[in-house]
Amino acid sequence: MNKFKIDKQTLDELNLLGKFRSGTIYNLFNQVQTRGGEQLLDEMFHNPLTDMQSINDRSAVFQFFQQQDVTFDLDRQSVATVQEYLDTSSFGSKTLVYGAAVLHKLLASLARDDRYKKNVQGLQAVIQLLNTVKAIMLGLKGAIGPFKERIQAVEALLAHPYLAKLSQMDIYQALPLSVLAFYEHLLKGKLLTSLESLLLFVYEVDVYQSVAKTAEANNFTYAKALPETENRLRCENLKHPCIPGAIGNDLSLHEASNVLFLTGANMAGKSTWMKSLGIGIYLAHMGFPVAADSLEFSVREGLYSSINVADNIGLGYSHFYAEVMRVKEAALAAASGARLLLIFDELFKGTNVKDAYDGTLAVTSEFAEYEACLFVVSTHIIEVGEALRSVGNIQFRYMPTVLENNIPRYTYRLEEGITEDRQGMMIIRNERILEMMET
Repeated sequence: MNKFKIDKQTLDELNLLGKFRSGTIYNLFNQVQTRGGEQLLDEMFHNPLTDMQSINDRSAVFQFFQQQDVTFDLDRQSVATVQEYLDTSSFGSKTLVYGAAVLHKLLASLARDDRYKKNVQGLQAVIQLLNTVKAIMLGLKGAIGPFKERIQAVEALLAHPYLAKLSQMDIYQALPLSVLAFYEHLLKGKLLTSLESLLLFVYEVDVYQSVAKTAEANNFTYAKALPETENRLRCENLKHPCIPGAIGNDLSLHEASNVLFLTGANMAGKSTWMKSLGIGIYLAHMGFPVAADSLEFSVREGLYSSINVADNIGLGYSHFYAEVMRVKEAALAAASGARLLLIFDELFKGTNVKDAYDGTLAVTSEFAEYEACLFVVSTHIIEVGEALRSVGNIQFRYMPTVLENNIPRYTYRLEEGITEDRQGMMIIRNERILEMMET
């Protein structure tokens, strides 16, 4: 499976990753209870899928957990203790393992040596893990689709005679030294792979129920992946997942209409909705739920955005030159033949109006020829839109500004056509800037 192409700037502009960054999409879904679950969630976020079947299969598992409407309590500390126990090396010989257990118990009584205590706690945690997995099995009766096979594999592991016997032991009673040594040798040897698989299963369940809870709480839905050759993207009421009460919009892009040209005044909502689209497509490629009533998409090979391009003092780039280099990167990516979604907000805003007009017109016209890619381009320069009307595969939408007593109000709804809004000077007057300066 090819790796999904996305760069750091796009990840940052869409605020996708980061546990310690405010308002990230990652944190929206991060309700996991275990450290291993958090690592698995992180891995999913860093590796969107590029195979239609894999995407739809993962979505089906999330939907299954949401439909089950059950929550499994996972003891973070106990699960971490199992991981630590299995990560601790042991002797390959039963005799040496038993001898070490005797020595550690003796040292525990004579000195501050906690190795024996940790071994006891580790085995107790394994017993808890086995019973946790058994409880999950009971709660997931009737599993369907791809997850059914996973459950069957876990059931086979639990049926192992030694693990079945171990799960029946009372963790509140003292474990005989011989039992402690026997299971240490077994669990860290022949059954190590089986225990690691059970741990991974717990981490998976942790992530699945975390994502399902987020979907349920926010009324998200699940996207449907289509073959990449269809080159389609259709969404209904797609909105930003982290904005309470966000306004959603519909969009349909396809090979014969692969460019959305978006106009509207400042604060009309263009940038936010473009980010919403990028976020929705990224989550859809992960198989995660999206903030939309529906979303169907042909699998993309990557996602590329240019929304908040800054100057680069280290490289000596002005704002405009940084924009030019960003467009060059996008052009090279599109020319490679990769099927991408490319999002550009306010092309060439770092230069004069004439150059911005010429550049936006030329670049958008060229983009339209790459029919394997889908593009969204926004601008303030509405005259560009009129010049592009002769290009057949460009569709025009705008976000309107409604004036109420000379005060602008924004609907955040996409409408067909090119805006005629020019409220810049009106807003300046409303803020009484000129009067302040005259005074």
